[in-house]
Amino acid sequence: MTTDYASTHRMRTDGGPDGVGPDTPGPHRASPYRTETDLRGTHRTRTGAAGSRGGGPLRMAAAAAAFGRDLEEDFRIAERLIKEARSEGVRLLALPEACLGGYLLSLDGDGAADGAAEGAEDDPGPPALALDGPEIRRLAALAGEMTVVAGYCETDGEQRYNSVVCVSGDGVLGNHRKVHQPLNEDASYSSGGRFHAFDTPVGRIGMMICYDKAFPESARTLALDGAEIAVCVSAWPGARTQAATDLAQDRWKRRFDLFDRARALENQIVWLSANQSGTFGSLRFVASAKVVDPGGEIVADTGVTAGLAVAELDVARALEVARRSMGHLRDRRPETYPYSLGTGRT
Repeated sequence: MTTDYASTHRMRTDGGPDGVGPDTPGPHRASPYRTETDLRGTHRTRTGAAGSRGGGPLRMAAAAAAFGRDLEEDFRIAERLIKEARSEGVRLLALPEACLGGYLLSLDGDGAADGAAEGAEDDPGPPALALDGPEIRRLAALAGEMTVVAGYCETDGEQRYNSVVCVSGDGVLGNHRKVHQPLNEDASYSSGGRFHAFDTPVGRIGMMICYDKAFPESARTLALDGAEIAVCVSAWPGARTQAATDLAQDRWKRRFDLFDRARALENQIVWLSANQSGTFGSLRFVASAKVVDPGGEIVADTGVTAGLAVAELDVARALEVARRSMGHLRDRRPETYPYSLGTGRT
């Protein structure tokens, strides 16, 4: 698919709180392009180039790949994917949720429950890594001139968080702790407390993790904070009951794709979606890494196999075209949304 602002291709491989801190932007906080404008409710917009500091096309990629408990093996896989993306001219790469140390073996919460992974009760879980620790520095060194987003288990004192970090060779640019926790994930992680966008060498980015994207408020908060590109990293499995034999027909895979497209379209932003692939414990992941344009169209995807979804978009042009006539952020009427602050009925 080619438009006046995008050229893309599909690529598949068989490879297998506040302060710079946990939930805060990194050193690129001040943007020369960003202004704050009140358009029926405050949101941030750019008056200069979006998507790359020099303007023009930005080549980006989202990965579908399998990661496990062996941290050294995970780094080997990450290094391979980074090198592959670099060879394709990619400047922004999204790796999956929990790519450093693997995800949970099961979401059932009871190792003896029907369908729970064998050995789940004895599994120590993913290794807890510090945001300022050697593993994240190692990831930053691998990133070099690229901007790389990757999921990991973050430790902070006595708490563990399901987190995603954005790095370049300069260090940590941003970090997000997963806010919404499905099923029994809260037995393994504490919950994050905010969504925010932050500036990077490739534009203003907002991050979220997996189930976060099921809540429209997550992506809307990022868009209102000026995010031009949303990066969602996932360990999204197929259905737990009545699973489809053909993963491409699985209803949870359809939901995964629908959330990606809807969040991009309703906020008119570029959307990068990375996901785990293969199986881990009792979970069978749907892969389906993709790039979605601000009109909600999938411009690159891996399908249900491992690989890289690579696309090149002029982000500034894409946002301008999408928002020219019907601007979803501009045309909002916040005064008519009485339950928008979490006071709605359930």
